[in-house]
Amino acid sequence: MTFRLSLLLALLLPVSVLAAPPAAPVEGTDYEVIADGVVFEPVAGRIEVAEVFGYTCPHCAHFEPEVQAWKAKQPKDVKFTPVPAPFGGYWTAFARAYFAAKTLGVADRSHEAVFRAVHEDGTLPRNPTDDELAAFYAQFGVPAARFVATLNGPAVEAAMQHAGVFVQRNGVEGTPTMIVAGKYRVTAPTHAEVLRVVDQLVARERAAAKSRR
Repeated sequence: MTFRLSLLLALLLPVSVLAAPPAAPVEGTDYEVIADGVVFEPVAGRIEVAEVFGYTCPHCAHFEPEVQAWKAKQPKDVKFTPVPAPFGGYWTAFARAYFAAKTLGVADRSHEAVFRAVHEDGTLPRNPTDDELAAFYAQFGVPAARFVATLNGPAVEAAMQHAGVFVQRNGVEGTPTMIVAGKYRVTAPTHAEVLRVVDQLVARERAAAKSRR
């Protein structure tokens, strides 16, 4: 009996260790509290998780499949919002392209394809012209002239200004950066840990919202 009990405990110990809840995120290591942060697209009853990204950023390209897998598992009260970083130079061209695609209703379909075109296929240069971008987005059913007009139109200009304020107010200095509820800037060192911390901060926001009801 003693032998069997010892064997059973030996078998159960790894399971209990694996089942232990993850450690609570640590301020200053896993995330920073944003003193004067903002939400990019506030929606009542939903918790925004914004990713500040750049299409030319290799880290963002590597992160993208993990982000998409994470996004697919989120409940309805979580709103994922990609925000292209308007850092200037070729960052600006691709940020405008994302907002043009969003205005035209093709951003969801084209988002991953842009990463592939820049980092894998080489079908988009890192500093594309308006015409090169229009030719690329034509595969998603957008006429070239319409894309160029949207790219340089007032809706995209307003979105770029809004993104600039969002990045500045939330203290974003690089990509990819995850912002939770306009309150927390995630600083965990690996992609997997970033998403773990995001989930924990979302749970914190959810619990806080319930306590206010």
